Amino acid sequence: MRIKKHDKAYIVVLEDGSEWRPAVAATLCWLPSTDLEVYQIDDERWTHVLVDRGSGRCVRVVKAAEEWVPEQIEASLVG
Repeated sequence: MRIKKHDKAYIVVLEDGSEWRPAVAATLCWLPSTDLEVYQIDDERWTHVLVDRGSGRCVRVVKAAEEWVPEQIEASLVG
């Protein structure tokens, strides 16, 4: 699935209209041509991962509409 929109608001919008808030800003280097897959995961804070099919890189995400507490997210990245 390709990226429809990805701006500095750190929200990734995919072709299917789904909107995701990634764990890291590293996704800002993704291009509209980046081919992604979405997988649900079992995690306390993150619900899904976006997988870059070209590089295999996985980025944890939550749906953009879900409540998101930056302090909790940062803690989960460190621990």
